[in-house]
Amino acid sequence: MGEKNRDPRLAGDKAPFPEQQQETPGTETAMTPPADHGEHTYRGYGRLRDRVAIITGGDSGIGRAVALAFAREGADIAAAYLNEHQDAEETKRLVEDAGRSAILLPGDIGEEAECARIVRDTVERFGRLDALVNNAAFQGRAVEHFAQLDRSRVEQTFRTNILALFSLVRHALPHLEPGATIINTTSIQAYDPNPQILDYAVTKGAIRTFTQGLARELTARGIRVNAVAPGPIWTPLIPQSFPSEKVEQHGKRTPLGRPGQPAEVAPLFVFLASDESRYISGQVLGVTGGLPLA
Repeated sequence: MGEKNRDPRLAGDKAPFPEQQQETPGTETAMTPPADHGEHTYRGYGRLRDRVAIITGGDSGIGRAVALAFAREGADIAAAYLNEHQDAEETKRLVEDAGRSAILLPGDIGEEAECARIVRDTVERFGRLDALVNNAAFQGRAVEHFAQLDRSRVEQTFRTNILALFSLVRHALPHLEPGATIINTTSIQAYDPNPQILDYAVTKGAIRTFTQGLARELTARGIRVNAVAPGPIWTPLIPQSFPSEKVEQHGKRTPLGRPGQPAEVAPLFVFLASDESRYISGQVLGVTGGLPLA
């Protein structure tokens, strides 16, 4: 008899979570409970054997889970991140424990020169580039009123979440051969924006458009472009952005009644990077706990 199906409502941790709030940028090490990146559950099948991937925001959260999954599928990883060095070292350890190589590339992707360096250092180290995962994002503290979203904050959000995508793709393209993939992280916020983080939500809507528009050009060159839209996932963005009372209830209002874990998002990135999705481009796949993308 086969293994019994698991009830998705009962997987992972359910609200209420302990009261907590972090400074920006948040870190994995300070989260309670810790997030699940698939350390004990993700099993690879060689679907990305000997490929090379850049993963921005690769130090923590969804980025770490994607790095772990890609490595267990056989890929080498270049993990770009801002300055969360302790978190990044843990990602590197997980990749190397999977028998693959990892390099850590700290820096602000809001700067053009940093985007160029990330691509250059990756290609110099590994000799190729097969997947670009644009996952890093800035999400500021939740505000009470629109007027609190001043110009400097909005500019920071757009530099990290939007301008960096244009720069990274532009520098990566000369190294991407037919069969390569670009995967962007958008969000449920692109479809159901929270006014408390409206600057972030607007960039996620732009990433959706960026994905669909870029795919129309690059798919004809054999380079597929897709996006993943997570819902309420338990990552450092949550305790760094919201007051404790909202953190406590994170994900509770989804149809599944709980937040998602990074480990539940990473398999979609593997699918979109693998040959199994070779007829898919210009699409957005949701991981939302039952919330609609509409």
